[in-house]
Formats: sequence, structure tokens, C-alpha cells
Amino acid sequence: MVLMWVLVGIIVVLLVIIVALYNSLVATRNRVKNAWSQIDVQLKRRADLVPNLVETVKGYMKHERATLEAVTKARAALVSATTVKEKAQATNMLTGALKSLFAVAESYPDLKASQNFLQLQEELSGIENKIAYARQFYNDSVMSYDIALQKFPTNMIAGIFGFKKEFDYFEAGEAERATPKVSFE
Repeated sequence: MVLMWVLVGIIVVLLVIIVALYNSLVATRNRVKNAWSQIDVQLKRRADLVPNLVETVKGYMKHERATLEAVTKARAALVSATTVKEKAQATNMLTGALKSLFAVAESYPDLKASQNFLQLQEELSGIENKIAYARQFYNDSVMSYDIALQKFPTNMIAGIFGFKKEFDYFEAGEAERATPKVSFE
């Protein structure tokens, strides 16, 4: 009789451990999905801000059509992207195009003094900071999920219940990795 109670106790403890590990995997996976949606929100805010920025700049930059078209094309790519990899590539393309736009804007003193342009630039800068934070949080969440999938005994529970690696890291593009050129000419 004692042996039966010991076996029942062991089975109950194992079931509690399995449930706890399963719930931990579900929570970690949902944290990754939430982190991605936070990035998505910031990317949408930035994409929504770009047309206003382009319209403000258009009046001043009559000869910089290629720069404006690059920004518009990059925004369209971001809006139509669906996967993490596509959004990361489109984000990197938009970041590069916006850098070019702001570099060209330096040549237009009236534009640099425009209150509307300054406000849009400030807002965009704030969104960029939020995107950077959201990317970091997302990548940390993906790492936690990946670690949970690989650690024992969670990896066994993950295999039984069909949890698998399904998220990519949000990585910086080549332009963001390049060392900036500093010149005091």
C-alpha cells in the first residue's frame, strides 16, 4: 500500500513538473510574439510618419528626386513585408534612405530651419530609439525561447508538445554595421 502511494506521489510530482515546463514554454513563446508586435507597432508609426516627412521636404528639394523616391520605395517595402526577415531588410533599407534624406537636407538651410521639418525629425528620432529598444527586447525574448527549447528537461517537453524554433533574430543591416566616417572638413 505504501509503495502505491509513493508511485502516485511520484506521478503527481512528474505531472506538476510537466505542466510547469509546458506553461513556461507557452509563456516564453508568447513573450516573443508580444515583443515582435511591439516592434511592428513602432515600424508602423515610422512608416506612417515618412509620407509627412517626404511632403515637407519635397517643397525644398526640387532637385533631389532620387533621394525622395528611395525613401518612398523603402517605406513601401516595409509596409508590404510580412516576415521578420523581410521586415528587418525593409527596415534597414528605410533607415539608409532616411540617413540619405537627412544628409541631403543639410544642404537646404530653409528646410533645416522649418519648424515642421524639425518636429518630424524629432519625432522620427524618438521612434528610432523606441525601435532600437523593441528590437533588443525582441532579440532577448527570442534568445530566452531558444534557450528554453534546448535546456533539459524542457527540451523533452518541447519535443513532445511540438514546440520548435520558429523565430529569427532581428539583425542589423550592413549599413548599420558599417563604421561611420567622421570628417571635420
